[in-house]
Amino acid sequence: MPLLIEKDAPRVREKPRTARGRVRLREHLLGWLFVGPFAFVFLAFLIAPLGYAAYLSLFQRKLIGGTSFVLFDNYLKAFTDPSFLSGTWFVIRFSLVAIPLQIGIALALALILDAVTSLFARFARLMIFLPYAIPTVIGAIMWGFLYSKSFGPLADVFGLFGAAAPDLLSSNLIFAGLVNIVTWQWVGYYMIILYAALQGIDPTLYEAARIDGAGRWQIALRIKIPLITPALLLILVFSLIGTLQFFNEPQILRPLAAGAIGPDFTPNMYAYQQAFGLANINYGSAISFALGGVVFVGVYAFLFLTRKRRSFL
Repeated sequence: MPLLIEKDAPRVREKPRTARGRVRLREHLLGWLFVGPFAFVFLAFLIAPLGYAAYLSLFQRKLIGGTSFVLFDNYLKAFTDPSFLSGTWFVIRFSLVAIPLQIGIALALALILDAVTSLFARFARLMIFLPYAIPTVIGAIMWGFLYSKSFGPLADVFGLFGAAAPDLLSSNLIFAGLVNIVTWQWVGYYMIILYAALQGIDPTLYEAARIDGAGRWQIALRIKIPLITPALLLILVFSLIGTLQFFNEPQILRPLAAGAIGPDFTPNMYAYQQAFGLANINYGSAISFALGGVVFVGVYAFLFLTRKRRSFL
């Protein structure tokens, strides 16, 4: 009679971590290692200051009574402050004039340079973009010298014709003077974005349009501009955000403008004066966040209105 020998069932070993899992973990750790320095700088120099400024905006410091928690009273005060409202109205009017002018010039230059393929076009692109490479502070100082009616070159040029140079630093012409500076500074940057978008269009579309009898103007208006609408929307958002936060140029030109530029000329200048000129840091922080709210509402409203067609043309 055969003997039946019972054998223990083999134990199921626990599956070790697969090689793929180890590689994936190593990649995650390596990714965080590369992102770590940026994340630290981002948190330490952007998120933390913003959080601290938001915290300060909820308090109010008085000579008598010390610091007290006022919640949103500083924001209510800001939106009823004539200085803040007048500065906000100025940057809105400035945006309505400067932004279409900048985009129009940048678009015209991009279309011209896209149609010209000579060595001069490359040199022209560099020269048009060059003002953007100049820091805004240096650019504002340079234009302050050019605008000066006493020692600037404009006085000499107009003097050759027996005429007086326009005082672009006066209260009547400071608006036009600032529009000129901002346009000179940013047109080259916007032109490069639009030019890059034009270079990405398939040339066969132009060839097909020429076969159908389309001319240069029709190709530009019916093909090129509609196809670069996303780039136009991008620079429009950039210019809207930058113009509503207008600060550097008027702040630099303020000592030269002979009273034409006050401390509340723009909301950013008013916040700077409150925080660092009058040591009212709490109210200055509230003004800054109120301006951020205005910028957010303006940009969101524009994107909402163009969300379907993705075009404003």
